Amino acid sequence: MRHAVRSYRFVSLCLLILCPSLAQSANAGAERQLVAAINDYRAHPQRCDRRPGQRLAPLTLKSNLALPIGYRYGGGMREALRSSGYSAITVRSIRIIGAEDANEAFDQLQNDYCAALLDANYADIGVSRSRNQWQVVLAQPVLDSRVGDNRSVGKALLAEVNAARARPRMCGRQRFAAARPLSWNAALGAAAQGHSKAMAFGNYFAHRDPDGDMPADRAHAAGYRGRQVGENIAAGQSSPGKAMASWLASPGHCANLMNPMFTQVGAGFASEARSDDGVYWTMLFGAP
Repeated sequence: MRHAVRSYRFVSLCLLILCPSLAQSANAGAERQLVAAINDYRAHPQRCDRRPGQRLAPLTLKSNLALPIGYRYGGGMREALRSSGYSAITVRSIRIIGAEDANEAFDQLQNDYCAALLDANYADIGVSRSRNQWQVVLAQPVLDSRVGDNRSVGKALLAEVNAARARPRMCGRQRFAAARPLSWNAALGAAAQGHSKAMAFGNYFAHRDPDGDMPADRAHAAGYRGRQVGENIAAGQSSPGKAMASWLASPGHCANLMNPMFTQVGAGFASEARSDDGVYWTMLFGAP
């Protein structure tokens, strides 16, 4: 490390090195201040007609939503965000020009984009600033932020499938009586999780994997020794409940869920922002 010989040289060198970082720090502080103002507005909102509105959850500041101002989005905002590691269902970008600080930026947003700020569908926010230009990105992620790890998701899916089996159901034109609850099988769970990860990171959606293996092959490779295996897969749903709702709405998937022959189940999910669907779900059924 070079040491400054004279104090004025040291001060000059510090200014050259530190000024950009100080500016970045100031910008970051202003961006957080703007997000805090927006979240306070959502917590104590008036509707755009100035009447009291419903209290809304705060937006979460995400660094990968803070795309550079003036960035050319080309194929679309979702694709640009996907390349930065964020997979969105809904996204909106708002450009503010002429605001010297966070207070002025918020005033413009409140006056001109009230409905966007009070849209309950948005969960995340990104803010970029260059002098008096601001870019605010509001987004709803593909995967609900309240979704936990695979263990909690497995428990949720087990509860969902057993709740569905607890009462009679029509799957398309086929009637099913209520069926006994399924028990969790660790080998089926491992195989389901593995297939979800393979689909997410391999960016495909199919029962047959690139190696040619089918559900029974993957289940047996994971250590399952049952005589019968069935599989449901889904992609793009933001939560276990929505994945289950999609399966119940499909006659074939619904029939797997209600099949009285199956007594065991395992399930898993995986997310990858750069994939086409963002999140992938797998449920494997087995009969020992």
